[in-house]
Amino acid sequence: MAKKDLKFFMREQKEEIVKAPAPESFVDDEGNPIELEIKLLSNSRIQEINDAYRKRSIALDKKGNPYIAMGEVVFKTERDSARAVRHIIAEALVYPNLHDPELMDYYKCVDITEMPRMVFTRADEYQHVSRIVLAALGIGLGATDDETIEAAKN
Repeated sequence: MAKKDLKFFMREQKEEIVKAPAPESFVDDEGNPIELEIKLLSNSRIQEINDAYRKRSIALDKKGNPYIAMGEVVFKTERDSARAVRHIIAEALVYPNLHDPELMDYYKCVDITEMPRMVFTRADEYQHVSRIVLAALGIGLGATDDETIEAAKN
C-alpha cells in the first residue's frame, strides 16, 4: 500500500495568470484581437469579496419593531451579488487593469465595481468578459461551459 504523503497538498501559493480572448470589438492598431489576462483568484479571496457585499441587519416590522421568533431576534441578509461579481471581475482582470488610475480617470470613475460596465459598455461585451472571467475562476454559470473554460486556459 502506497504511503499517504501530505506534501502533495502543500503547494506553493503563487499567482497564476491565464489569457483569454477579449470581445471581438477590441482589436489592436493592426486589427488583431486583443487578449485579456486574468489572475486566478483564490477561493478565500472570492469569498472575501462576496462577504463585503453582504449586509446583515435586524428584520423590522412596519412599525420599526424587531421580529422575534422563538424568543430570538430575526435577522435579514441583503446581498448585492451584481456588484460583488463586478468587483471580482475588476480584481481578476490584469489586462486591462481596471484599477489603473489613468483608465479610471478616463472613464471618470472612482469605484472599481463600476469599471467593468464602463470599459465593456455593450451588453455582448460585458457578457463575454463576465462569462470568460467567471469560467476561468471556476465560478458562475460560465463554469459549466467547457468550451469557455478551455478558451480561458489557452
